[in-house]
Amino acid sequence: MSDDQTPTTKSRPAPGERRIQILQTLAQMLQTPGAERVTTALLAKRLDVSEAALYRHFASKAQMFEGLIEFIESSVFGLINQITAREANPAMQCKQIASMVLSFGEKNPGMTRVMVGDALVFEHERLQARMTQFFEKIESSFKQAMRDVYSASSTPTADANVHAAALTALLAGRLQRYARSGFKKLPTENMDATLAFMI
Repeated sequence: MSDDQTPTTKSRPAPGERRIQILQTLAQMLQTPGAERVTTALLAKRLDVSEAALYRHFASKAQMFEGLIEFIESSVFGLINQITAREANPAMQCKQIASMVLSFGEKNPGMTRVMVGDALVFEHERLQARMTQFFEKIESSFKQAMRDVYSASSTPTADANVHAAALTALLAGRLQRYARSGFKKLPTENMDATLAFMI
């Protein structure tokens, strides 16, 4: 048999690669404005595999969403750690953290729908709880920095808490507006002026 008669076999990705491919495809499907709810049937069809093939890598669809959430958490909190390690000025820390979270959402529209909970409406409630905790952790990072900003105040903790809550609400609101506008209203729009006003 000559080379051109050799039967071609479809190369199968390694298990770890297939997991990443599934999560990337899920994120891509979530970034289509006005898209219908992502089901495992639709996801399998997009990947050109059976639903059973998906469940060889993830026990459930909730576990697929958890994979996306883990990516969001490790990316965002890894960057927050870098910011707090290199920036000594607490006000600048807050600006850089806020700017980073909004930029991350803008670059990853599918992930934004997970962050604000839109993609999780019909999914397991623990996923919503985990994203609530995600924003609480961001708020804690703001509180930590704001305590130094308000160190001369007679009520430093209370002032820091109010300011941190307002900043976190700004981030959540901008990301939600981005998702609800079909990704037209950019979360980073007038960001510098808004953060200068807020911080």
